[in-house]
Amino acid sequence: MSSCNCSSIHVHKPVDTKVPVESVEALFEKPFNDLLFEAQTVHRQHFDPNKVQLSTLLSIKTGGCPEDCGYCPQSKRPPDAVPDEPMLDIDAVLTAAKAAKDAGATRFCMGAAWRGPKQRDLDPVLGMVREVKALGLETCCTLGMLREGQAEQLRDAGLDYYNHNLDCAPEFYGEIISTRDFDDRLDTLNKVRGAGINVCAGGIVGMGESRMQRAGLLAQLASLDPPPESVPINLLVQVEGTPLHGTEALDPIEFVRTIAVARILMPTSHVRLSAGRQQMSDAVQSLCFLAGANSIFYGDKLLTTGNPEWERDQALFNKLGLMPA
Repeated sequence: MSSCNCSSIHVHKPVDTKVPVESVEALFEKPFNDLLFEAQTVHRQHFDPNKVQLSTLLSIKTGGCPEDCGYCPQSKRPPDAVPDEPMLDIDAVLTAAKAAKDAGATRFCMGAAWRGPKQRDLDPVLGMVREVKALGLETCCTLGMLREGQAEQLRDAGLDYYNHNLDCAPEFYGEIISTRDFDDRLDTLNKVRGAGINVCAGGIVGMGESRMQRAGLLAQLASLDPPPESVPINLLVQVEGTPLHGTEALDPIEFVRTIAVARILMPTSHVRLSAGRQQMSDAVQSLCFLAGANSIFYGDKLLTTGNPEWERDQALFNKLGLMPA
């Protein structure tokens, strides 16, 4: 695995969770058929197994991020980073939101490459949230770390969900990011939950972590009180020039296991197939739906990386008899 040179703040302290990591590892180690049967059984107890929630993600402010996340091309640190671009104007955002709604999406997510928004950054986003909400879409933002009072401003503008991923287990965190720590992630999630906004929090797998560390990520997510309403599970998209480019790819069956374990641990959450779907075969995606995934990012781009086109998703849904939720 390529190093992101974050050794100065490696986090190795044991972290207590409400859900023991050992019990999560035990789920991972079940025979594949037994694991999928359990996950599908749990899924059917809480959701229609043939419906999938569709979200669309738009980058409203791309590039120039001061963070050094090893997976992200929007960090300004790699020599060939994504260029720093100005924030989109509200008309461009609304055009994209209308197109997403017309294509069947029910939630529109707006992402900005910031460490966290300053007030001058947040003010135009509040207007976007109001206008997208007025279209009849659920709204979601991912803007980085929030300061005191900002979650309440987003709530008052009509924000339904705030995304802030844990990314990985706390024991692995220092291998990926050095410009913030794991507790910073939890602090923002606590602000979001305290403001009464739904939480969207997941992570990225395939970054060179061990199975125990994948279990640790899911244990952390399941231990949030309450667990996130949406849990995006991202498969690392390797972008040339980022520190994690060249990492050994995660076995597809292990990814399906991760989805199944997430479903069992968080039975009432929407488990979302997020980044990495473009590289997955229809067969692997189908196994993920069988394992309890019931949400996807829908549209041909996720911030700066590719995503399956609407037509490919519709064709797969038709094969499987899946319907939008």
